[in-house]
Amino acid sequence: MRGATFAWLSTSPAVPVRWDLGHAGWSMEHAPDAASASAALPGVLDWRAASRPRDWHELAGRSRIVAVGVDSPRERARLLDAGLGDALSSHVAFVELGVRLARLRHGESSLPRSLRAGPVTLDLFYRDGRLDGRWLGLHPREFGLLWRLAEARGMPITRRQLLRDVWRIEHPPETNSLAVHVSRLRAKLAVSACSWLVETHPQGGYRLAARPAAIPCEAQCA
Repeated sequence: MRGATFAWLSTSPAVPVRWDLGHAGWSMEHAPDAASASAALPGVLDWRAASRPRDWHELAGRSRIVAVGVDSPRERARLLDAGLGDALSSHVAFVELGVRLARLRHGESSLPRSLRAGPVTLDLFYRDGRLDGRWLGLHPREFGLLWRLAEARGMPITRRQLLRDVWRIEHPPETNSLAVHVSRLRAKLAVSACSWLVETHPQGGYRLAARPAAIPCEAQCA
């Protein structure tokens, strides 16, 4: 997705942090109304009442547009019936939004989206991991955490980055929420003898391990 450009279809030029695809390497073109929107670009439609373009129904290339901030299931269904490529709630993070938009951009909206995390297959539609035919039963943040680590292909991700990308917060909280979720994720992976998959990096943060290793106990502690 590096180098891709999307249209931000909103009366406001400011993209909320949680939807800012700039963090995933996208470039943005602001379009405050349908007349200024490029049909050649995939678009993110800001559905918030105060920011929604009044002429959104005149947008061209609707099949390549994702509406965000649509919290009513009935309204999401209505937008899909109107021809939009996807409609997502306010809670979607840019990591998932970018994947969904990229699928529309490449005409792959009918294909399932998955990502490998070692022996685990992460399914973005179900937001869960599958191993040996069994679902792991991941909490949304546990799934987001494992997905983010899998995207990095073994590179360490700092605590600050994980809090920003998965928790959608810019400043580290006083609580140890990240460490708690890492511990719970490892416990669920341990059922399938895969707790080694999420590795604490010596310099801080976490990374996806390529294979089991004899790691001292203190290195496994969050």
